[in-house]
Amino acid sequence: MHANILNIGLGFLEGFALIISPCILPILPIIFAGSLTGSKKRPMGIIVGFVLIFSLFTLFSRKLVQSFNIDLNIIRHLSFAILLLLGIVMISTFLAEKFSRFTQRLANVGSTLHTVNNPQGGLFSGILFGGLVAIIWTPCAGPILAAVIVQTVIQQTNLTSFFILCAFALGAAIPMTIIAFFGRKIIAKFSYIQTHTVFFRKLLGWIIILSVGYMIYSEQGIGVANAGETVNQTVSNNLENGLSNPYLAPPISGIDAWINSAPLELSHLKGKVVLIDFWTYSCINCMRTLPYLNSWYNKYHDKGLIIIGVHSPEFDFEKNLNNVKDAALHDGIKYPVALDNHFQTWQNFNNRYWPAHYLIDKNGYVVYTHFGEGEYDITENNIRHLLNISDPSTTEIHEQPSSSLDQTPETYLGYARSRQFASPEMISKDQSTAYTFPTHLEENAWALQGQWKITADRIISMQNNASIKINFYAKKVYIVMGNANAQKINIKIMLNGKIINDSMMVNKHALYPVVSLGQSSQGMLQIISSSPGLEIYTFTFG
Repeated sequence: MHANILNIGLGFLEGFALIISPCILPILPIIFAGSLTGSKKRPMGIIVGFVLIFSLFTLFSRKLVQSFNIDLNIIRHLSFAILLLLGIVMISTFLAEKFSRFTQRLANVGSTLHTVNNPQGGLFSGILFGGLVAIIWTPCAGPILAAVIVQTVIQQTNLTSFFILCAFALGAAIPMTIIAFFGRKIIAKFSYIQTHTVFFRKLLGWIIILSVGYMIYSEQGIGVANAGETVNQTVSNNLENGLSNPYLAPPISGIDAWINSAPLELSHLKGKVVLIDFWTYSCINCMRTLPYLNSWYNKYHDKGLIIIGVHSPEFDFEKNLNNVKDAALHDGIKYPVALDNHFQTWQNFNNRYWPAHYLIDKNGYVVYTHFGEGEYDITENNIRHLLNISDPSTTEIHEQPSSSLDQTPETYLGYARSRQFASPEMISKDQSTAYTFPTHLEENAWALQGQWKITADRIISMQNNASIKINFYAKKVYIVMGNANAQKINIKIMLNGKIINDSMMVNKHALYPVVSLGQSSQGMLQIISSSPGLEIYTFTFG
């Protein structure tokens, strides 16, 4: 995440730094002259045209790489080297002059640009004029433009590339706007920038070099939380991030069954500290919180902590009591679990998330909430505070690797929530239909091949060797799967065209881990069902 923000910030700086590119001087008078004629909309048209051409150029560079199916991980490593080289060019006067001489003759073309300058033009004429200026300026931007193109190409998603490109365009547009609207005054005072061009160029070069070092550092997972190492943190004795307006905890009601306990009521638990955990057993985010919950229960139950896992199912198979019992046994859950199959307790708490934690004090008031993963140290601190455990304590916290902004989002396959389905055929709801793979699968898209039935919440294989393919970016891939015919089904798992598991057994409805890589990478995952009856609900990533 920090590397992405850094890339976006660099994009802005690099766009702004175009003002000091070597061939700026031949171009500035042209921009200035073009903005002094025509209507008041003409200067804005020049800016729009200029930014548009730059945007198309950088996006084309990224799409060109994707069209040839070039491994972006290889390009990522090469690109770091290129960025470092570009930074060195910018801090070296000798190399910068060599590059300047190589591109300088391209700037001379700018002297003919006045022939297309319609002095009576408006917005459209300005767009055309600005676009032509960009064509001339593009090669003259030298290592600055090259750096932002490299950053755009190596991104793993179009979203990050888009933000980098927007930041770059914004950085380029700001000085361009100043020149277009206040050109006369800027030209008069431009001598300062002229005399300090070398300094600004070298400064930006050092920024690029240091930033690349930071991005490489981040990618290696150095940093305790990302590396999954043990972090020793001292627990304080204050309520952290507590609610400004605590409220009386609503009742636990509408429960179909209880596991590990007789039915419980919050009104009977006054004097205890209660942690309500809303979860469901096929949710990977919930699964990653369970080790912490189990640890807290083991450490603090005899000191007055009650944990209640309110199991609110996302899929129908999660309503089955035996399935939840098996999951609780498998995950070592010893605290009480309540089956909230009708979402009555979920609604009582006005909850919206899996997982969600509600911490209730001894008087029955909700004093702290947290939604999603994380803040385990804060949650434990607040448990200790409410239990009046005041002695200093050091707790070992095993942080899970944080997800990346580039990571493929959870992908639902049922037609009620499916997105980015890419087979050429239209989805046929609740009918067995033959599907085919497309010739090219975009990032985060998925497609089917063979006979499948697509229902509201899942897909079901209807023939032998029916398969599904997804283009993902992540470190780990999990799939929520089951068997419709209550029979064991073998599946074959292929990654980037190679078999990585030719006999995974699907014998129950559960969350199955299928891919685990050394680091987050882009991959083409294919699942092949050996027989009809394979049910697949969702892909989720970590």
